[in-house]
Amino acid sequence: MSAHTADQIVHHDAPSDMKAKIWRTFWILLVLTLVDIAFYFIFPPSTYRNWLFIVLGIVKAYFIVSIFMHMKFEKKFLAWMIVLPMSFVVYLITLMIIEGGYTDDSRNKIDGSTPAKKTEQHDNHSGH
Repeated sequence: MSAHTADQIVHHDAPSDMKAKIWRTFWILLVLTLVDIAFYFIFPPSTYRNWLFIVLGIVKAYFIVSIFMHMKFEKKFLAWMIVLPMSFVVYLITLMIIEGGYTDDSRNKIDGSTPAKKTEQHDNHSGH
């Protein structure tokens, strides 16, 4: 067996003030979550609100992955192995929001009326 010296075992990639960075990140995430909750009640449901939540979610995910999961201190190649697939996920979410908006518009705005108005008109003509 080979003998290991103290220099070979010590790992110095993380900064010495890691505990302070973790607490600072915790407070940043707490504030972002409170802002997230406030925006939920301030803005009406819309595509704009969806995009706002997605952007805030990506920012929070960055803090979680970089500090709590220590990816900020990893090799660049390993970090890109995480970032690149996530960019495809963001692209997929973008396409889903666009498609969902189109589907919602096409289902709820047929002939310029909403389904509730069509039901009321149908009930009035049925004689009940």
